[in-house]
Amino acid sequence: RLPTLLERIRRTAAAAIAEAPDVVVLIDSPDFTHRVARKIRAAVPSVPIIDYVSPTVWGWRPGRARAMRAYFDHVLAVLPFEPAAHARLGGPPCSYVGHPLIERFADLRPRPEDALQREFSRNVLLLPGSRTSEVTRLMPLFGDAAARLAGEVPGVAFQLPVVPHVRPAVEAAIASWSVKPDLVEGEAGKWQAFRRARAALAASGTVTLELGLSGVPMVAAYRVSALEERIVRAVIQVSSVILPSLILDEKVVPELLQKDATAEAMARELLPLVVGGPARDAQLAAFERLDRAMQVPHDSPSAAAA
Repeated sequence: RLPTLLERIRRTAAAAIAEAPDVVVLIDSPDFTHRVARKIRAAVPSVPIIDYVSPTVWGWRPGRARAMRAYFDHVLAVLPFEPAAHARLGGPPCSYVGHPLIERFADLRPRPEDALQREFSRNVLLLPGSRTSEVTRLMPLFGDAAARLAGEVPGVAFQLPVVPHVRPAVEAAIASWSVKPDLVEGEAGKWQAFRRARAALAASGTVTLELGLSGVPMVAAYRVSALEERIVRAVIQVSSVILPSLILDEKVVPELLQKDATAEAMARELLPLVVGGPARDAQLAAFERLDRAMQVPHDSPSAAAA
């Protein structure tokens, strides 16, 4: 599909140039948008070009930061440590405008009836990811971990938010589970499950930030193929892959990666988060600091970006 993609880049840049814009704002998707930015800069050097959502220059391929100075005038970052990262790496001027999840606080934060459920029930979220490859690798482990936890914690119940395109794979996986989770579909159902959850077992990714902002203690687990692991270990520049830990610059969430991501370890780390104790209290305290770290002095990230 490379010819199609290159044509899309050319046409997008040409359409932007034809509009004679006062400013160009390109959003995320750096493999696409940065190529568009370079074409616009070459054709119309005087037009300011803004990058909304920084690429992960702090995590891998740090040389991208300095390269961006040639075709971006400013970066609007959604993670609070990114302006310092761009300054350190020689990137363009960068401002933290807040993460879009801040605008979902009403959905994420427990209401009084949710707080009671969270305190007195033993609902555990299972979040194996939204890609079929993630589901295939993690679901057998999550099922085994759920069964182990159920053997230790009477009355524990599991909810699994699922997106439509992976639901068939999820249903096939749980058919053999001894402990069946309730499948939750749709945004409203997902957020209600977050507000009422006592703890969570999650694949790494943005969902860990959603859980942190919702105040749900979690265990993060992830597995990739052997080839992907070799590539990642060669280029990764950070000590954690969990967003709350990166933002707070401390390891606040247990990370079970690759060979460490066993069902036994998942259940062992989840147990104190469900029954309560120092491990649970430490995560809850960290998530209060996460709230403060993510704040912006504006009504919303959208307003700050504008």
